[in-house]
Amino acid sequence: MKDFSEDLKKLPAQPGVYIMHDEQDAIIYVGKAVNLHNRVRSYFRKIVGRGPQIDRMVKQINRFEYIVTDSELEALILENNLIKEHRPKYNTMLKDDKTYPWIKVTVGEPYPRILFSRQMKKDKAKYFGPFSSAQAVRQTIELINRMYGLRDCSRVLPRDFGKERPCLNFHMDRCCGPCSGNVPEEEYRGKIDMALEFLAGNYKPVIRDLTAKMEKASEEMKFEEAIRWRDLLQSVQQVAQKQKMSEGVGENRDILGIAVEKENADADGVVQVFFVRDGKLMGREHHYMTHVGGQTPNAILAEFIKQFYAATPFVPREIFLPMEPDDHRLLEEWLSARRGSRVTLFVPKKGKKEKLVELAGENAALILQKDRERLRREEGRTIGAVKEIAQLLGLPAVRRMEAYDISDISGFANVGSMVVYENGKPKRSDYRKFRIKSVAGPNDYACMREVLTRRFRHGLEEQREMEEKNLDAELGSFTRFPDLIMMDGGRGQVNIASAVLRELDLDIPVCGMVKDDNHRTRGLYFNNEELPIDTAGEGFKLITRIQDEAHRFAIEYHRSLRSKAQVTSRLDAIPGVGPARKKALMRRFRSIEDIMAATKEELAAVPEIPERQAEAIWEYFHKNSDNTE
Repeated sequence: MKDFSEDLKKLPAQPGVYIMHDEQDAIIYVGKAVNLHNRVRSYFRKIVGRGPQIDRMVKQINRFEYIVTDSELEALILENNLIKEHRPKYNTMLKDDKTYPWIKVTVGEPYPRILFSRQMKKDKAKYFGPFSSAQAVRQTIELINRMYGLRDCSRVLPRDFGKERPCLNFHMDRCCGPCSGNVPEEEYRGKIDMALEFLAGNYKPVIRDLTAKMEKASEEMKFEEAIRWRDLLQSVQQVAQKQKMSEGVGENRDILGIAVEKENADADGVVQVFFVRDGKLMGREHHYMTHVGGQTPNAILAEFIKQFYAATPFVPREIFLPMEPDDHRLLEEWLSARRGSRVTLFVPKKGKKEKLVELAGENAALILQKDRERLRREEGRTIGAVKEIAQLLGLPAVRRMEAYDISDISGFANVGSMVVYENGKPKRSDYRKFRIKSVAGPNDYACMREVLTRRFRHGLEEQREMEEKNLDAELGSFTRFPDLIMMDGGRGQVNIASAVLRELDLDIPVCGMVKDDNHRTRGLYFNNEELPIDTAGEGFKLITRIQDEAHRFAIEYHRSLRSKAQVTSRLDAIPGVGPARKKALMRRFRSIEDIMAATKEELAAVPEIPERQAEAIWEYFHKNSDNTE
């Protein structure tokens, strides 16, 4: 371990945050301290029993830095922000960093909308929530829009009055159609005011009105209409039982339970949260905490509270806990500042409240037990499968794998695909498509040479740019090279890849996924020999998934190019239809078939298409039968 004695002497005896870096200068741990001098020095003493995870972390420290703050509370806030930004390897992390849904009413617009939102922003809108169920929020929004005939489109009103015909919702009597320009703003505002009353919890006028409409329709023997009002009434009554505005009165509290896996140093934990709003249990959620091995439940709870309540906009007045968390008073101070009023962390000792905390803990333990086997199976399908492949090929370790495929029809629109798997899972953000530029006609080997050359030259250029600019972050998905390249084929494809790598002076293992006469994977071609593989093993199943995924990705790209070529060639043949009008037609009708089926009036309804041009388009597809085949 590196000698930090001189650096440790310079540490101030003040509150602040310390940041540990490894040899690659990556941040591996962030912590806070009341006294930086004492806290940071403690890591480099020979202390027995502080846990294997901390010992591993200390061995990897190459340097540390610190930020002095005015108070311990400021240090806690800064620590939380740094952990959220950098997600250090050895910090206890909240695995599923959720944002809670809100109902947003855009009252700042002339014709407001009611929307689903994951963020509460400082804008002119009104927000209701947060809610634990996204499905319930969407159902509530749909219900309100149906009851009051509100719009859910993205048109800018009144600017877009009359530009397009009213949508299907208007014709189904689900929207009053303000886009037509026939609904006065005052009338629409009245509907929004009633919707706001409903969201604020004033359900009685709505229930009275729907009941009266249902009974009237029934008396007039309009039974279909009566059923519609009845269904709306039942939906409102259901929402009235569940939905509460966040500023509502009554008990607002969260109840936390915890369960921790004790089998290994890299153990996980589960924290169960029960949400009580206005005295009613509204829902529950569970959250995984990673890297909790060797830590006390008190410390895990403290980390959960910091990360969970930093991400959710609503903090309840009370939080019930199974034990007192570390930094109890400091957390209360921070939560109170976030809420804007007093927040209490409470450990109930008897009665119904204690039973609720116990129930949350039992649920957390059940979830941990149930998911343990599922996680083991998932690890076998991913990391276990990768280990099987690495062992078969005699490679020390494989983390990132890239697979390539070519797609064409008799040499038309040659394309290539690159799919990426990391730790046995697809990393779709790194997938890439290649439109072949240098090859005309069917020649898979030449196409593959172009794809691989472009991919790795691009990566080398990005790496050089990083070195020149002294950048730590990756510039793109091409920067990272794979531990293994998997070609869709045998000796020929492997030789092409190996030749490209030699030309670029790269040393990356390449294997071919060999198929039998029935187009089923039978083995891997590696180092000039075909290696048989256990078809019942997870490694074989992963190879099949990778091969199918590369093939699917290439075919989808080729299909999209063929579709675009068909649309472009047909519309290009019509005099007067340029790029702007083609774009307008495709935006309105979505496909060439829909354009062919449209009437003259429907074509002329597109703002960019004059009536004379609409007639020319219609005649092109209908007067000449050759164009419709």
